[in-house]
Amino acid sequence: MTALELSNKYKTLLSKNGINTPLRKAHFFAQLAHESMNFTRLREVGTDSYFQKYEGRKNLGNTKKGDGLRFKGRGFIQITGRYNYTILSKETGIDYVNNPEWLEREADAMTSAIWFWNRNNLNKYADLDRIDSISDLINKGKLTEQYGDANGFTDRNNKLKYYKTVFK
Repeated sequence: MTALELSNKYKTLLSKNGINTPLRKAHFFAQLAHESMNFTRLREVGTDSYFQKYEGRKNLGNTKKGDGLRFKGRGFIQITGRYNYTILSKETGIDYVNNPEWLEREADAMTSAIWFWNRNNLNKYADLDRIDSISDLINKGKLTEQYGDANGFTDRNNKLKYYKTVFK
């Protein structure tokens, strides 16, 4: 599915949640495209040992054994950690804590992305065209070999340029 198709499919939900201007949509979908590998990956991929990096991370709320793997990144924006799954569940009324795999379903992936976007007031930065601020809030970046820069910033910025033409 493309960003334009997703935008049309979830038009009412996006509009109701304030993602309703060309610039806001461009920023929103650029970030989602980066985080989900162009809308193809709704869960973080890795071996069990890979997810040990999340194990015991109190800043993610991962306080129980197995939380690192159980609450790995999921959805279009890759919600990560027991804490985020818990708050998302409380604020949406959908039990993602006991059903984390639901975030791998398209509608739930979109719900969680919109929730995260609004919880972090990202429209404010989209209106100012501040991709750096948005990227930092979504992924408190590390230099990555895959993208060669912090937060995959170059990829995010290239996607934003493209989506500005899509949502003009």
